[in-house]
Amino acid sequence: MMHRNRYSKGPRALKTIRLEGDLTIVGGGLSGVCAAIVAARQGLKVVLIQDRPVLGGNASSEVRLWALGATSHQGNNNRFSREGGVIDEIMVENMWRNPEGNPVLFDMVLIDKVRAEENITLLLNTTMFEIRKSDNRTISGVMAFNCQTSTLYDISSPFFCDASGDGMLGYMAGASFRVGAEDGDEFGEKFVPEADYGQMLGHSIFFYTKDTGKPVRYVAPDFALKDIKRIPRYTNINAGEHGCRFWWLEYGARLDTVHDTEEIKFELWKIVFGVWDYIKNSGKYPGVENLTLEWVGLIPGKRESRRFEGLYMINQNDIISQAHFPDAVAFGGWAIDLHPADGVYSPESGCMQFHSKGIYSIPYRCMVSRDIDNLFFAGRILSATHVAFGSTRVMMTVAHCAQAVGMAAAVCKRKGIAPAEVAGPEHISELQTRLGLMGQGIPFVPIPAGENLASMAEITASSTLVFSSLPFDGGWRDLEFSAAQILPLQRGVKYTFTVEVRSEEQTTLEASLRYAEKAENFTPDTLLESCEVSLRPGVQRVEIRFAKTLPEDRYAFLCFEKQPGVQIRESARRVTGIVSVFQKYNKAVAKSARQTPPEGSGIDSFDFWVPERRPGGANLAMTIDPGIGLFEPRNLVNGYVRPFILPNAWVAEVDDPSPSVIFRWNAEQVIREVTLYFDTDYDHAMESVQMGHSEHVIPFCIRNYDIIDEEGRVLRQVRGNYTTINRILFPEPLRTRSLTVVAERPDGNIPAAIFQILIR
Repeated sequence: MMHRNRYSKGPRALKTIRLEGDLTIVGGGLSGVCAAIVAARQGLKVVLIQDRPVLGGNASSEVRLWALGATSHQGNNNRFSREGGVIDEIMVENMWRNPEGNPVLFDMVLIDKVRAEENITLLLNTTMFEIRKSDNRTISGVMAFNCQTSTLYDISSPFFCDASGDGMLGYMAGASFRVGAEDGDEFGEKFVPEADYGQMLGHSIFFYTKDTGKPVRYVAPDFALKDIKRIPRYTNINAGEHGCRFWWLEYGARLDTVHDTEEIKFELWKIVFGVWDYIKNSGKYPGVENLTLEWVGLIPGKRESRRFEGLYMINQNDIISQAHFPDAVAFGGWAIDLHPADGVYSPESGCMQFHSKGIYSIPYRCMVSRDIDNLFFAGRILSATHVAFGSTRVMMTVAHCAQAVGMAAAVCKRKGIAPAEVAGPEHISELQTRLGLMGQGIPFVPIPAGENLASMAEITASSTLVFSSLPFDGGWRDLEFSAAQILPLQRGVKYTFTVEVRSEEQTTLEASLRYAEKAENFTPDTLLESCEVSLRPGVQRVEIRFAKTLPEDRYAFLCFEKQPGVQIRESARRVTGIVSVFQKYNKAVAKSARQTPPEGSGIDSFDFWVPERRPGGANLAMTIDPGIGLFEPRNLVNGYVRPFILPNAWVAEVDDPSPSVIFRWNAEQVIREVTLYFDTDYDHAMESVQMGHSEHVIPFCIRNYDIIDEEGRVLRQVRGNYTTINRILFPEPLRTRSLTVVAERPDGNIPAAIFQILIR
């Protein structure tokens, strides 16, 4: 039916929709998504405003940067450090659906997760352009416009979160912010870059290529870069790479990285199309005849613009010293990663990356505006100095922080308090506990025992691993690099290890037992004891006996120095919380096997000991005498949901035909839910796009299990699990004196393991 609209003398008004919620989030990158999901699951009505057609920000198909955090491509010493909670849920889901790392499929993982939450009103293609304040320190509402529907949105809420990347909400609200590097004296930072290096990070645009199976010519646009030598590092161009492996095609850090973005974008297009012209038409790259340019980013991926001032500003010293904060709610571990302001046109290396010896805590106060009483910060704009920002800015880290924002908003609503008040001692423990329950994994902040009925039960298991061997059933590894097996060892115990080696000639093998100065770290900077073992030509088993003992239960490194002509036997056995590492480096995040920062930078020198990805990364075969007894069922209630100082898992014997754990109480308990925390290998980086993964289910993860009551009734049967956290809600409260979890071991060579079981 036709609708006719007659001439209007005055301007027509746009359709306007008024929305009221509890939390308004501006920005739908990974940070905005995680904050929204967490808040929504806590019962808050959330309005999520995203000015793009997809979610994910720099991780989306519009930019195609892989999401990373503390694991840093597994190229640093941060073991078992992949971020937990909702961001872990997203990454695990992506690997299940999309192990190849297709960015379009990752878009849909994010859309699915957000649309599954009935408490989230998602506004895509919608730009926030105006704010209202009820007083100088309080935002009362925002206006937004959807260009696809020609609709205005008038949005009100008591709490707001700026996850916009450039900090548009905070900027318009008048919140204090910074651009560029601080003077070193302000925070006592020693790694502040000089002006000639530059004090901002630029933008990047990526491209994807495709093999068409037949020759394809390429005619560059007129604006494309003609003189490739304007790029001092042009010899680094590799025709076999594409996507964010070209992260160093960077520009714009000497411009205004907010207002000059379009100018920056055109320069980056000039660079990208010029680089491709060089690859296709210079004649220097054989085998590119069939390659075509499949995709070029239409918007740049931004690294840095505004950084806002919170109640606390995290700085270099906090990162390097791995400071502990009473209001810690997240952690980081990416290197302090600074780039020359001239980007691709700089003669300098594309970045300076220097790591701390382990992960560091991030305080909640970095996420709360010092000026606007109802404003949270999420994403790269959180309160950090420029130097610290070099580490905190990466997507997994800021998403981890954003989860704390979503949960803090729920605490604020429930208690009727302002965001700043949550940082106080009377409230911060509740925030930390709630985050812990959702798998956040805050260092030194376990889930309190009082939250768990299981902690009051007698706990028995069908079996418990006494870790005495990694069978001699694998291949041989050349000791071209020093190798180590990371093992949880018991205090006061003198260990004897037997390994199998193959030597080309008569020589010696140097072995040592090392540990990290800080118990939470995996940098083996402290030598306990070393010894030399004589080798004869051929295959032999050698005994390594140590007289000294560890002062506490903790992880240690059984190290073997590199030795040409010597191989060590590997094992096919894999065990939760056990990993082999090698004294070498990952070119993606380091330039040598030893970090050697500039003198006077305030950054530590140390060796990298890095793992290999599956299907590589086999453990070193050995026997251990006495066997290690740190996998008992009581670990299920110690409050830690991942390895931290110790494995923190109950592990069954590998040959247990029906691994099970039983909780018994003296009196009948009323139980409403059971939450199980499984091993999805927090040591695996799980990059979101392009990298690709060899598996779609982590091999340590228990796939099948039953929950049984004291009368033997199967209350819940789970098959095909692949997720980290399983929350089982009973439709009616369960009354029982015991609960049993019966699992299937995930693999014939991998014993069943569970980190935590929470019963409430």
